[in-house]
Amino acid sequence: MNDRSGSGVPEALQNQLAAHWQAFSGIDDLAAEAENHQTQIVAVWQVSDFAVQVSQRHANWLLENLSKGAFSQPHQRETLKQRIQGRLSSVKDENELMQQLRVLRQQEMLRILWREVAENADLDETLIATSDLADLLVDEALGWLYQDACSSAGVPRNTEGLAQSMIVLGMGKLGGEELNFSSDIDLIFAYPERGQTDADTPLDNEVFFTRLGQRLIKVLDQNTADGFVYRVDMRLRPFGESGALVMHFDGMEHYYESHGREWERYALVKARPIAGDVSAGEDLLGQLRGFVYRRYLDYGVIESLREMKALISRQAAMRGKENDLKLGPGGIREIEFIAQMFQLIHGGRNRPLQLRSLLPTLGYIGTQGWLSADSVDALEAAYRFLRKAENHLQMQYDRQVHALPENEIDRWRLTQSMGYANWEDFLSDLDTYRERVKQLFQDTFQTDETSQTDDQQQNLIGEKIWRAALLEDSADTVTEILTTSGIDDVNFAQRALQDFLAERSVRMLSEQGRQRLDKLMPLLLSEIIQGQHSSRTLSKLLDFIASITRRTSYLAFLAERPQTLNLLIKLCETSDWITDYLTRHPMLLDELLNPATLFAPPDKFGLQHEIDEALGLVDPNDHEAWINQLRHFKQTQTLRVAAADIMDALPLMRVSDHLTWIAEVILGRILDYVWQELVAKSGVPQAEINGQMITAEFVIIGYGKLGGLEMGYGSDLDLVFLHNAKGEQQTNGEKPQSNGQFFARLGQRIISILNTFTTSGKLYEVDMRLRPSGSAGLLVSNIDAFRRYQKESAWLWEHQALVRARPVCGSEKLSARFVEIRREILCQKRDAANVAAEVKKMREKMWQTHNAGEKFNLKKSPGGITDIEFMVQYLVLAHAHEKPQLTVWTDNIRILESLAEAAVITEETAERLADI
Repeated sequence: MNDRSGSGVPEALQNQLAAHWQAFSGIDDLAAEAENHQTQIVAVWQVSDFAVQVSQRHANWLLENLSKGAFSQPHQRETLKQRIQGRLSSVKDENELMQQLRVLRQQEMLRILWREVAENADLDETLIATSDLADLLVDEALGWLYQDACSSAGVPRNTEGLAQSMIVLGMGKLGGEELNFSSDIDLIFAYPERGQTDADTPLDNEVFFTRLGQRLIKVLDQNTADGFVYRVDMRLRPFGESGALVMHFDGMEHYYESHGREWERYALVKARPIAGDVSAGEDLLGQLRGFVYRRYLDYGVIESLREMKALISRQAAMRGKENDLKLGPGGIREIEFIAQMFQLIHGGRNRPLQLRSLLPTLGYIGTQGWLSADSVDALEAAYRFLRKAENHLQMQYDRQVHALPENEIDRWRLTQSMGYANWEDFLSDLDTYRERVKQLFQDTFQTDETSQTDDQQQNLIGEKIWRAALLEDSADTVTEILTTSGIDDVNFAQRALQDFLAERSVRMLSEQGRQRLDKLMPLLLSEIIQGQHSSRTLSKLLDFIASITRRTSYLAFLAERPQTLNLLIKLCETSDWITDYLTRHPMLLDELLNPATLFAPPDKFGLQHEIDEALGLVDPNDHEAWINQLRHFKQTQTLRVAAADIMDALPLMRVSDHLTWIAEVILGRILDYVWQELVAKSGVPQAEINGQMITAEFVIIGYGKLGGLEMGYGSDLDLVFLHNAKGEQQTNGEKPQSNGQFFARLGQRIISILNTFTTSGKLYEVDMRLRPSGSAGLLVSNIDAFRRYQKESAWLWEHQALVRARPVCGSEKLSARFVEIRREILCQKRDAANVAAEVKKMREKMWQTHNAGEKFNLKKSPGGITDIEFMVQYLVLAHAHEKPQLTVWTDNIRILESLAEAAVITEETAERLADI
């Protein structure tokens, strides 16, 4: 017999295979059929003793499937389900159930092995097929046992009489649909609600489901003459081995909220309902999502995972597992930790990252740029190689092994099944993959001891200051160290440290929070001293640190990212506004990770892409999450603009443009969202235009800073809402309403989303007083009525406001109509002297309301920005009837340019006013 690659089969293995073949081919009536498939059978037997045993035990089944070409068919879950249900449909008792489950498992695992060894299946198929088999065997076993239990003890029901079913959560690789060939299955049992069975002598639901769970474990785990189905591990359940075997949903939620540990968060990342009421299982995981994925960026997981990996590495070294494919350096566990780190940090805000399987998770991490494409490719390639090698090891004897073999036969088998000519070549590639994983793990978790030693030396001065500050009666020592450090104001710096340590939030830190603070503060103090930053900067940063101690993961984030800490110091030193903004919105610290994007805010097209991407991460039916995502988008983009502004990466005019674009894209998405929401309830509003029924349209007009493309960091939104519906027309849905009601609710919902304050703050203050008739007028006006009002009833100041009005989102047709109306109104002939008198009178009234004793106000004081705006508006109103080109623009700078081009003012005057 020859092996597949042509290299020599070890003599001892040749003898074993010869004996196995003789026994197999000697079975009555099978010799001829066996001979037809000898080459294929022996090729598989060479690499797996398990395949030999199952082949001999189920020879007829094997040869029948080979004759039909069944092993050449790719895995399909539904087909597998049909085979399992067909075999179990006639089961009469529990003993027969156990026997049939074991036969099914052996036969289907041989099918999976056969396709893998014959290279008819890739790793992806093997993992999903192995996981599907476990899902279906557990589910069918549970279904049979549940019906059997109900027949004797009654159906378990909740207090309202609804039937209850048990849910089985698959954890670990089973949950991730990445199950090893020979693996334990980690399970958790649950049921929805308390109650009892409906029998004459009822059982409490907990008793019923506990007994059911015990029977399920026995059916799967017990080793009989036919072997076992799966080794079952229940230690991941609440309270572990000392906890109840099965728990109701409310109890589960309470446990994780009150007692859940960090490692249990990591375990639940892969949790998946595999059997029983799967839909209810997904509901349970939805309840637990807040425990697993934090709404904030959870950088505390870095140190937790690092500590967990260090413990695993120490245990592996003690047990001689350096060559363990799973736990050894550069092994599978390190790849899993890298993926989980990004999931747990970002998963609360990036719903698509809440994945169970590793390879799709790595792919998403790459698309977000958290790891480079080369790093992701390297991790994926290493994972595939290591998982294939791990599976092939376990296929040899159907044992849960991860360590490389030491005997000649098993090494030859692994070399053969992996497609290598010799053991040395296999080891060479294995070492290359593991070394790359090891390096990426060190880079990601910063575990390199040499670099840590260097950092400790650099942070020595900060360590001295911090340790001294923590001691009682240490003021003289702190003063001495600060004096020698060269900081500009020793007394101010010392008082800032004392005030910081006296803060209640600092004094009340948990043990974990204190440890994180003790790690961060030497870094911060050293950077302040070595970077020659001022004591005032130190004071601002200490105030900021005190404000974020309620989320100690932010402390961990800064301690883990020295470059980010350095950037934070520079920004806070340069801008009090950014310090205050980050204090209010500490989730934005994540934006400091990438200076390339921080100092390059996107244009309007880029903003539209980013807002759609951000909103795509949340369920649009989750109203609060959708609004919070909008707020986070605004905060992120505003920080980028501010950072670029203070670092002189953006000129002033561009700053206003960017802030205006942010408001415009947010308004556009809110309008789309609310429109779809109302249409789903009431249908589309209809309007009759020129005798034809069309969809009534809506437009948002921006006035003031928004309309003039001059938004500042704290600008309100001056808005007017217009539509083109007329008369008593209504929407066309199942629950119609008048168009007036529809558009009024549309306007109200838009304002509510903009104004409502949540944990993420609010989007914008909204001012609607510039609508026709002001606060007494309709919230949403018909556009023709708006025109009549402007022509017949509007005050001069309302025409002044119109100078800086423009459509910002909504119907293109109505936008064009508004531009026509605006031009018409602004181009009306007016008496220039009367206009001047009215404008002057209005401005003087505004001066009187401004407190004369106050310091000069850039905007409101005489000679300030408002004076320029009034001059521009007066010139447009006085001259637009002769020079309509003055109505093209809405921003002051370009209107001034138009006034100069039209010779209304000199170019010198226009430039001077623009420069002011």
